[in-house]
Amino acid sequence: MEAAAPKILILYASYGEGHVQAARAVMDSLRKLGHCKVQLLDLMAESHPWLNNLTKFVYMQSFKTIPQLYGWVYNITREMQAKSAFGNVLHSFGMRQLALTLDREKPDLVIHTFPQLALPALRRKMGMKLPIVNVVTDFDLHGRWLHPDIDRYYVATEDLRQEAAQRGIPIERIIATGIPIHASFYPVSTESADLQQNIPQPSPETTTLLIMSGAYGVLSGILNICQQLSQLPKLRLLIVCGRNQQLKAELDALYADHPDIYTYGFVDYVPELMQASDMVITKPGGITLSESIASGLPILVFKPVPGQELNNALYLEQKGAARIARTTDELIQHCIDLISAPSLAAEMKESIKLLRKPHPADQIAKDILHQLEDKRTSIRTP
Repeated sequence: MEAAAPKILILYASYGEGHVQAARAVMDSLRKLGHCKVQLLDLMAESHPWLNNLTKFVYMQSFKTIPQLYGWVYNITREMQAKSAFGNVLHSFGMRQLALTLDREKPDLVIHTFPQLALPALRRKMGMKLPIVNVVTDFDLHGRWLHPDIDRYYVATEDLRQEAAQRGIPIERIIATGIPIHASFYPVSTESADLQQNIPQPSPETTTLLIMSGAYGVLSGILNICQQLSQLPKLRLLIVCGRNQQLKAELDALYADHPDIYTYGFVDYVPELMQASDMVITKPGGITLSESIASGLPILVFKPVPGQELNNALYLEQKGAARIARTTDELIQHCIDLISAPSLAAEMKESIKLLRKPHPADQIAKDILHQLEDKRTSIRTP
């Protein structure tokens, strides 16, 4: 008799797009490789909708108006312990909703792509033997991710693996898979119909710069950046405005007649845009950075927000894969350096190759399926 398809629950949060994108990438790989039944649950939104909307608003506003305060809170709590008083409070949200979901769905394994870890305490309370895994979605490691009762960790780099081990997690539980992103970043054909339709081919000797303003179009100072970049010769700009319709309308009005500036709203063909580009300016979220790395693009980061984004950027800068600009003039100079010195861009691309992980979502899915098979084997073995 054929075994039933594994049931897997993925818990995420909708603070930005990264956590849900990681969840969907892992879901797609699990369904492809193991024919799993996978359910996604935004635990905070389902369990505390009013509080979820409030905290999302505060989160977005803190990035825009009080980034230094956000960074201070992030860094002062970075070494927090899961079972401290503060940790117990953070990880208590959503417990009732999660208990109802577990009772209804009866999953074989639960994945976190956001560190809202109500499940370990709930598992002990309910006497369950339910495997729990964490998919860390940054190049930095906040203490919220670390809990002694998590069975497996998937992290971006070997450096993070070693850091998690130094902070008390048994190293055999930690795998440096990379951050899961959509399979289409590995790689896509630059001859696709979408690419030809949406991204006209550049003229010879032209450098293409992709500007990713974030899902909500909140990249700082983007109008001024575009104004200065538009004056550089032999430079083509592909500007993704996300859901910021006002930003796209302003750019369209300013550059309607410019032959080398193309604007886009919220698109589903970012892999094609990256494959058509030579470098990228982006917010340093873990997912977008991983997409840029998979695409082999030198990365320019502008005014990273203190906290995980700044720490992400500093890590990649240390590895030679990114450059950080804290002023518009510095950013423009970085662009000029990369355009005028091909050897510099080549060096950054070599550094990026060392960071690139092959198909992280598939690697995570394969390991999870192996865990589930081992669990089934142990149950069948007398």
